[in-house]
Amino acid sequence: MTVAPVRSALPTTPPFIPRIRLYQEWLAEHRGLHFDSYDALWRWSTTDLSAFWQSIWDYFEMQSPTPHSAVLQGGPMPDCRWFEGAQVSYAQQVLRHADAAHAAGFPAIVSDNEQGQARELSWPELRRQVASVALTLRGLGVQRGDRVAAYLPNVPETIVAFLACASLGAVWSVCAPDMGTPAVLDRFKQIEPKVLIAADGVFHAGRAMDRSGVVQALRDALPSVTAVVVLATPHASEKVADVVYWTGAAGLKNAKFEPEWLPFDHPLWVVYSSGTTGLPKPIVHGHGGILMTLMALKCLHNDIGCSTDANNWGERFHWYSSTGWVMWNAQLAGLAGGTTIVLFDGSPGGSRDTPDWTTLWRFAARHGVTWFGAGAAFYANCMKAGVDLPALQAAGHDLTRIRALGSTGSPLAEDVQCWGTEQFRLLGTPDIWWCNISGGTDFCGAFIGGHRELPQVPGQMQCRLLGCAVEAWNEQGQPVVGDVGELVCVQPIPSMPLYLWGDVDQRRYLASYFTDAAGQRSAAWHHGDWLQVGVYGQCVIYGRSDATINRHGLRMGTSEIYRAVEALPEVLDSLVVDLEYLGRPSHMPLFVVLRPGVALDEPLKARIQQAIKTALSPRFVPDAIHQVAEVPRTLSGKKQELPIKKLLLGQPAEKVLNRDAMANPACLDWYLAFARDRQAHQAG
Repeated sequence: MTVAPVRSALPTTPPFIPRIRLYQEWLAEHRGLHFDSYDALWRWSTTDLSAFWQSIWDYFEMQSPTPHSAVLQGGPMPDCRWFEGAQVSYAQQVLRHADAAHAAGFPAIVSDNEQGQARELSWPELRRQVASVALTLRGLGVQRGDRVAAYLPNVPETIVAFLACASLGAVWSVCAPDMGTPAVLDRFKQIEPKVLIAADGVFHAGRAMDRSGVVQALRDALPSVTAVVVLATPHASEKVADVVYWTGAAGLKNAKFEPEWLPFDHPLWVVYSSGTTGLPKPIVHGHGGILMTLMALKCLHNDIGCSTDANNWGERFHWYSSTGWVMWNAQLAGLAGGTTIVLFDGSPGGSRDTPDWTTLWRFAARHGVTWFGAGAAFYANCMKAGVDLPALQAAGHDLTRIRALGSTGSPLAEDVQCWGTEQFRLLGTPDIWWCNISGGTDFCGAFIGGHRELPQVPGQMQCRLLGCAVEAWNEQGQPVVGDVGELVCVQPIPSMPLYLWGDVDQRRYLASYFTDAAGQRSAAWHHGDWLQVGVYGQCVIYGRSDATINRHGLRMGTSEIYRAVEALPEVLDSLVVDLEYLGRPSHMPLFVVLRPGVALDEPLKARIQQAIKTALSPRFVPDAIHQVAEVPRTLSGKKQELPIKKLLLGQPAEKVLNRDAMANPACLDWYLAFARDRQAHQAG
């Protein structure tokens, strides 16, 4: 990749007037709308959907060569049509900023990694490489609607590949190289990609990892793939035969390609969110819906501005992520708003042998990051490791440009937020703003998040987002305030999925999001989180309301873990639960039923852990493994994940367990004793 040298001089930080205030001023000037509180603004945005989303279209000067006939048609959810008649393009939206940003001297992408290999990609070079790769893909037979699968790390080449794919109207899908071959195939086999783009090696946590064998295995197991593009690295032990190399694909000189205009709801990408049964859900989002929602979220609530805007001059946006987490998509959205994005590829905590939780902070200082985001677990690890940001500052790592801290993935504990606030107070930033958000892969956005001018309370999120009619429902399906309930959204938003790939009759889509606890069709989106809405609109997420595993923001279905574990000949059955709730850190025990005569010794534990690492990812290795006689099951044979999870979280047994509905109620005695011992240990 041809890159410009990394700049040593960085622009001066401007005042950064809150973007949401600028939007409200625009509403007053152009729509005659005045609101005396955020609650009033939010209620307007969630009751007059057409007016609100039209204002977002106009405020961000969205482009279309054809007009739309209406903002919103159809219903009830999910049968809604947005901006029918409009044509959009994610790639067009990104590249429209190229000339102005380059003239101002700002790069499109700054990237770095564990080995200190820093690069800059200019806006003109981004445009050229996107054109080159788009032409290469077209030459490989990729047409509008074809799927392009990627097995790539968080590097600029991945963003180039995505934009090239989007330019053609092809459908993108990416998995991170830390995922095992079975987990990747569970995803890619469903969408039948025509082209695979893959890295033959990665470097993570101080170790080089060869991925050439995985690339070959993916190709062999995906009969729909007619061509492979390989991003060559020094970490591969052998070359993959009969491929196109990235250097050739992106190396066409003077390449020019105009991204295609596409219908508003044309498929953009497929992302995956796992439930408790079956294969991962292949979720399809559209160009227009993603652009509208991410622009509103990123610019208004996350308060990230275009780098050439006088109010946000020199903005540099970073959110630490792998390509397997939806925050990679959120990081990418910075380019759509004309913001320089700053990528880090590697471990945020140093190597396994020499942990170093200052890694990302030193990276942020080196590249002048103004907006710094990471998973809640990252900040907790920094606090536990005793990271001293003032000491870093004194050692020459200037962190004073950071004006905002983003957090998501799991609830941010109150003590962790207080620790971070105090660290920045000592750096000379007494009022550092925390933008704590909660959303999901399912709609590639956030329901709850930040507002720079609302009060901050550690451990809470500031508000429900504009356009997101979010409520907490009790067991009777009624909205409650001040009590914990199920998070639902009662009005559509543009980035809700178009459909699930291959789900012809919408059966799986409806079952996943529009079915209530009783199994009945619901008019509301059921998100699977426990939520408490305060009297002033502040929110607290208390973990998952279903049995899906959430490890630091990366969700995995229990069924995928079972497939990996129960493939071992020693394991007859298994049950796994994630005990993340009420802001507690994730703790994931695995219960296994073994063949007669087999004991759960350390070698078997190691094989179980390795099976999960190989098939899925090291992120989903359980915190503890316990041998049990039986896994509790319903009369219909379903594993009782949610009741056992609730029991282990301390809820009364008589409220969460129904022996009459079980096929093997006698096995509950063991779990009841286990729960009592666990609670006694926590109390002690």
